[in-house]
Amino acid sequence: MAHTSLSAAKDAKNDEFYTQYNDIEAEMNAYVEFNPDVFRGKTILLPCDDPEWSNFTKYFAANFERFGLKKLISTSYAKSAGNGRLTPFERESPLFDESKHGTHGKLFTLTRDKDGSGRVDTDDIEFSGYLEGDGDFRSTEVKKLRDEADIIITNPPFSLFREFLAWIMEAKKQFVIIGNKNAITYKEVFPLLKDNSIWLGTTTPKEFTIPTTMTERKNTYIREDGTVIAKFGNICWFANIDHGLRHQPLLLDTMAHNLKFNKKLKKKLENDYGKLEYPHYDNYDAIEVPFVEAIPSDYDGVMGVPITFLDKYNPAQFEIISMSRDAPGYTGMRKEFLDDYFAQGGTGSMKPGHPDLGYYTADGKAIVPYRRILIRPKKGDNQ
Repeated sequence: MAHTSLSAAKDAKNDEFYTQYNDIEAEMNAYVEFNPDVFRGKTILLPCDDPEWSNFTKYFAANFERFGLKKLISTSYAKSAGNGRLTPFERESPLFDESKHGTHGKLFTLTRDKDGSGRVDTDDIEFSGYLEGDGDFRSTEVKKLRDEADIIITNPPFSLFREFLAWIMEAKKQFVIIGNKNAITYKEVFPLLKDNSIWLGTTTPKEFTIPTTMTERKNTYIREDGTVIAKFGNICWFANIDHGLRHQPLLLDTMAHNLKFNKKLKKKLENDYGKLEYPHYDNYDAIEVPFVEAIPSDYDGVMGVPITFLDKYNPAQFEIISMSRDAPGYTGMRKEFLDDYFAQGGTGSMKPGHPDLGYYTADGKAIVPYRRILIRPKKGDNQ
């Protein structure tokens, strides 16, 4: 990924997290295992992925023949940190123009066995010239490349995730992209997840290579070879290409079994709720389920579950009703509940009608959990 934030070009280097090869491979394997021909005959666009430093380009070039690709298109963004490097693909091309190197985006393609080695691979990537602009995905020329492609795969800048996803959906393209898991809650994203227009991928990348200018970040460390790594715990893939995990049912136990044998659930309820039962929300007809593994198999009503539920969501097993803030018929928090919440030391700027769920503990303490997804089992499938 190499892009810019909305504020200024100088901020682009603070929004660059380069995906590691093994993470790309692990995720793509899931789609190929589910459908071996998923990429066959397809044109893949890797926007803002210079082949010298982009592992996306390296991965798909190395697997060009195995996947049966028709064409691979990579573009680079002029204001990214990676773009400052002069790659052999560009330097050795007759199209090389030093005056455009730092100001124009670059276009790379792979379609044929250019070097006559008998196979199509990374060595056959061709520098196809400079873009008219800086390579911003919102430009007309990159949009044309988007429209040419069948599938878009990349790690877009986190600050532009909403806009990048809309850019893909506008063109009705298949995609696999990386994003912050909190994007699940975005009003532009959750309706797509709810309607099964998009879904989460199968893996969760933990570490990304970053420019040396970002070493001041708290979540970084430097490897022996000098590579700067940023560590995350909240990153996932978003996609609309099918994979097998979506069709695996979530294995669950009954409510009684969970309350008797699930140690994690028992500890949570005893410490935070004061009673061994699932809390019922004060302001919505649903129960609070604090852990995905604690979803009861024999409860047919509405449940509020953590957003991590989407990691294992099987659309044949559960129906997503809404985010907790958008529940049908939901009128928000009661004044009396909030009075109790603040009187007991609760913090925040919530007012009556605030769109969050809340419940009382057994001893009358008002609790406001993190945002929940409201789900309901499909009859006969929640076993």
